[in-house]
Amino acid sequence: MNLFDFGRKKASPDNEVHTISLDKPSVKEEMSTATYTPGGQVRTVDGTLRPPWAMRSDLERDYFDEEWGRHIITESGLLERIALEGFQSGLSWSTVLRKRRAFREVFSLFDATRIAQMTEEQKREALADERLIRNQQKQAAVYTNAEATIALRDDPDLQALPEGHPAEKVLGGVVKRLPAGLPVLIWSFTPAEHERPRHIDDIKSTSPESKAMSTELKRRGFSFVGPTTCYALMQAIGMVDDRVDEED
Repeated sequence: MNLFDFGRKKASPDNEVHTISLDKPSVKEEMSTATYTPGGQVRTVDGTLRPPWAMRSDLERDYFDEEWGRHIITESGLLERIALEGFQSGLSWSTVLRKRRAFREVFSLFDATRIAQMTEEQKREALADERLIRNQQKQAAVYTNAEATIALRDDPDLQALPEGHPAEKVLGGVVKRLPAGLPVLIWSFTPAEHERPRHIDDIKSTSPESKAMSTELKRRGFSFVGPTTCYALMQAIGMVDDRVDEED
């Protein structure tokens, strides 16, 4: 989904189509009448529950409503999430979302092969592009991670997940359609069990699986993939469900 084409349908790299309504009130308007639940969530007048971070801006609310927690299984979709989570380090998520359209343009919708083919001149232009986050280390990680992603494609151990893997509980039959390489590697860290938090304050920032994922990704040549970044990725792609459960 392109969060910047409001009111229009747009295909995402994962071939999903979402529509953001132009009639949706602003976050400022919604927060003026919102209340907080015992679990620390924001409840708007229509009864919708969201975490406080999703009500900091219109972009963050729409990202939470339309994307956050939806299953991502494609290579480009996962590479994009890794890159965006890395770019967010030290910055607000709304800053990353505002620049997302430019990221997708410059980095070819996060197609690893096309990123790896970028010339040194194109890389210099990207670093000078005011539409992007012009952090040399973070941009360098995009190129490094693209090369690492390509190297995973033919790994004999990353062609498919084994039968009965915990990812089946999350993805269902879709698990059999996981592309080889990065998607299999990322989803291999699906926890066997995950309990939804009962309060916002109970939401973790890391887990044993995110720490293991971080270690393995770094071993495979990835960068800007610390345990916190990996856990945020796990939440964003729906591997773990951290929507607060306030049902009795």
